[in-house]
Amino acid sequence: MSELKEKQQVRNTDLELKDRLVAIKRVTKVTKGGRTFSFAAIVVVGDENGIVGYGLGKAGEVATAIQKGIEDAKKNLHKVPVLKGTIPHRQTAKYGGADVLMIPASHGTGVKAGGAMRAVLESAGVKDVLAKSKGSSNPHNLVKATMKALLSMRDAYTVAQHRGITVEKVFNG
Repeated sequence: MSELKEKQQVRNTDLELKDRLVAIKRVTKVTKGGRTFSFAAIVVVGDENGIVGYGLGKAGEVATAIQKGIEDAKKNLHKVPVLKGTIPHRQTAKYGGADVLMIPASHGTGVKAGGAMRAVLESAGVKDVLAKSKGSSNPHNLVKATMKALLSMRDAYTVAQHRGITVEKVFNG
């Protein structure tokens, strides 16, 4: 999985990125002096054209946590295959307790997915997909499972190049 991520890593140069806040959570640290509150925000950024990334920001204030999350997401951008507004093939992935299933859909279907998965898929530029979240609904694990599924997808051109054959041979066997 690590060599897959290295190949698809994208540099953040002059991209028109849009950010989406997936979840924000107040966390408490209890010390002998009392409770200390801080905020953790998970943010997804993407150009809605096949490039997407996610980041986690933690700070004492909400706005600072979101800004840190955006900065972290911009450092972790990846290229994912999007063909004609949908994903190239059916894919499942698991991260922690979160288990996701994504199925390509015909034009006009829309993004049929829950909150955290929807943010990742829309940021990646997927317009038509059927997605199901099974298991945990923890937004952190759902975002990571969705990214894992998207990063493990390959389009026909990538498969043909890897096998050293033409695209027609991939489809015809």
